[in-house]
Amino acid sequence: MKSNRNLHQTPENIPYTQRRLKTKPTLLLLLVLFIGNILWFVLWLLPNDDSSSENDGSEPIATVDGEAITNQQWLAAMESRYGKETLRHLVNEAVMEKAAEKYKIKVSDEEIDLEIALLRSAQDANDTTLHSLSTEQLRQKVRAQLILDKVLTNDVVVEDDEAESYYEENQSFYNVPTTYRTSLIVVNSKEDAERVEKELKNGSEFDVLAREHSVDAASASLGGDIGFVSSEQASIDTAIFTVVQKLKEQEASKPFVLRDGRYAIAMVSEVMEGHSFSYGEVAEQVKRQLALEQLPPSITPEAFWAEFDAQWIYGEKKK
Repeated sequence: MKSNRNLHQTPENIPYTQRRLKTKPTLLLLLVLFIGNILWFVLWLLPNDDSSSENDGSEPIATVDGEAITNQQWLAAMESRYGKETLRHLVNEAVMEKAAEKYKIKVSDEEIDLEIALLRSAQDANDTTLHSLSTEQLRQKVRAQLILDKVLTNDVVVEDDEAESYYEENQSFYNVPTTYRTSLIVVNSKEDAERVEKELKNGSEFDVLAREHSVDAASASLGGDIGFVSSEQASIDTAIFTVVQKLKEQEASKPFVLRDGRYAIAMVSEVMEGHSFSYGEVAEQVKRQLALEQLPPSITPEAFWAEFDAQWIYGEKKK
């Protein structure tokens, strides 16, 4: 198989790790609702005591014009809207753990660290997937994906010379720049920015102020978080990177002007030092990505449900 790939050509030629980040369904909603759905399933399994209104879910948890919305209605609505996909997510992770045991597949912390570093490097500024997950959620998601990738490519052979050629052609992808996990409060005027700065100095939390004052709706809803910023991101306002690279962790900036004329205050919550990965450090990862490119892109963990007798309440077991 010949290799003629370049990171800066068409989307089809972008390394699989980058494409996977941009094409995987957004997991934020599922993870946010994870706890609620687990609670629903626990309550669903527990016996009901019809004589007690405290245990049958009829107690009100909200009212509108005096009319109650009960705990039971709330849990049922969550299950109806999000329960199936959340349960699918849980079953898929369990299936992948079983597959790892059966095929004696190991995933090291170093492999997870490498994948996360490459994902950060490839992150699109408009993709909130990475910074919407906690560190543990992200590591668990990467682990499950690595198990799936290793299972799928277990019998695929990629020659060393092909892998080395790929690495040389796409070396810039493995030169991960220093990135700064950044939060922003964007306002319309210098006066607004100075008022926000004063509130910060008086002890107000940055994420709270972002939700209250930032006019950038997308980041405001996340407490100002815009993810990891680096010098390689053309879509990021250069004024932002110029400021954040001078900040220490947990340090907020002075107000500064964005290229659209609005004002912003930035805070850096985490600094991830850059690293240039040698071929030796990424050889297995490169071979795995090349092997994956030989397989249909639509394979999911559900393809293994039958093998591990996975069943769920939404229908028959997968075949």
